[in-house]
Amino acid sequence: MYVEHLSLTGFRSYGQLDTVIEPGITVFVGPNGVGKTNIVEAIGYLATLSSHRVSTDTPLIAFGEERAIVRGRLVRGAQRTSVEVEINASSANRARINRSNPVRAKDAAGILKTVLFAPEDLTLVKGDPSVRRRYLDEVMVSLLPHQSALRADYERVLKQRNALLKSARAAGRFSTAHEATLDVWDQHLAESGARLLSARLVLVDKLRPHVQRAYQELTDGSKIADLAYASSVSPSADLSAEDDAGPGRNGTDERLGDLDPGALTELFTAGLLRHRRKELERGISLVGPHRDELTLLLGSMPVKGYASHGETWSMALALRLASYYLLLEEDRTPGGDPVLILDDAFAELDAQRRTRLASIVASAEQVLITAAVGDDIPAALVGRQLRVIPGAIAAPDDGGDTSRAGVPGDGGRPSADQGSIADEHAVGGMDG
Repeated sequence: MYVEHLSLTGFRSYGQLDTVIEPGITVFVGPNGVGKTNIVEAIGYLATLSSHRVSTDTPLIAFGEERAIVRGRLVRGAQRTSVEVEINASSANRARINRSNPVRAKDAAGILKTVLFAPEDLTLVKGDPSVRRRYLDEVMVSLLPHQSALRADYERVLKQRNALLKSARAAGRFSTAHEATLDVWDQHLAESGARLLSARLVLVDKLRPHVQRAYQELTDGSKIADLAYASSVSPSADLSAEDDAGPGRNGTDERLGDLDPGALTELFTAGLLRHRRKELERGISLVGPHRDELTLLLGSMPVKGYASHGETWSMALALRLASYYLLLEEDRTPGGDPVLILDDAFAELDAQRRTRLASIVASAEQVLITAAVGDDIPAALVGRQLRVIPGAIAAPDDGGDTSRAGVPGDGGRPSADQGSIADEHAVGGMDG
């Protein structure tokens, strides 16, 4: 799979950008601040409906604009697919697939598959457990887009249950009415949480050999990487932490992976009852996938807090490569390769890791790289270079524009034959 054409309207620093992208290796070169990362961020957003840089969509909309539009033409084998997502400042995001009537944005998720490497990946290892949970859920949805409903359903129930716990705490007492209502929400949380937990446990088992392989390829092979999923549902989990510190290594129980969702639901329900008093005292839900931890190991030691800086980077890269290998394994159809994006990834790596990473990814169907200086790119990844200047892309050899571009607020629009969701606003808008 590869992105053949990208169009941006009102996205970040681009009022309007239209550019052709070829299969193989493309390097976007330019000084910091000219908009290189904005380009690959848009491609990543088209795949996952989220940014690797910010947690909300608002910063993606150019200053002074009400919406941003990301449009890509994708090639998979002999098939071409047009995907467009409109990011709105004050209403729900929407999408269009192959010039169809507008649909919910989430219907476009997963059509394009990407794996993105970036300096922010260091937080996969050094950050809070929530970062690693998000990693698992993103890989899960990349493999099976419909599983995004698992997380959404769980978070909806969790929000309702937390509201009830806070209400009981504010009242200073736990009434019979509170207890009856909490029993109902406990059942809903246990059922939806067990489905999400089961999906994560299956994914960790699939990722584990790929993480081990990737870490070996990136290093001298003297240490073995591993993954362990620690669940707050486990009877041995430590839930004493005030913040999102995870359930601790005590929550790691290999037997959880052998349980079906029904058995996990029963275990989940027992955990909620066991910690009900503590939850009422604190006004939050302490048991569930939202408190779990993916523990990263080198040998028998956790990477976080014990590994060197180089080992930490190797583990972060191994997690990304593992997701790439798993996507390849799960989809062997022609054109099933995800697009690889390396956003300033080489700037943080030593020469050895640069060379090893480059040799691994060079054979992908499409590799998109950003770099401040072209010479920073390893020889194995020499390919087409595009020079990025503020608001535009120019070919570095002759300085000529290869894109139709403008600056935010200049009224830049897609060409007439492209059509877009934005055109609907000119004729009275659409149903939400």
